[in-house]
Amino acid sequence: MDFISKYKVLGLAVAFIIATYLGLLVLALVKDFIMPIIGLILNPLGLGNLVDAKTTFSSQVFSYGDFLLALITFIIVALIVFLIVKVTKNWGIE
Repeated sequence: MDFISKYKVLGLAVAFIIATYLGLLVLALVKDFIMPIIGLILNPLGLGNLVDAKTTFSSQVFSYGDFLLALITFIIVALIVFLIVKVTKNWGIE
């Protein structure tokens, strides 16, 4: 018990679990809401569904849609973490 209270292991475990599910939530948000909106914007340009976007060079297929999905998800998660750190520093919580 002394180890847990001294090193705040329980708080770290709770933060890890919450962060994991926050990442899954943001992934669902990007995949199910943001990417279709981007697809609607890009559809008149003939780009269609961005998640399934791929290009073929020689006999190799490069699927860049999944990469764009991961990139947008990462940017949103990084923004959320940045805002959480900024707000907690302003409130004096560390």
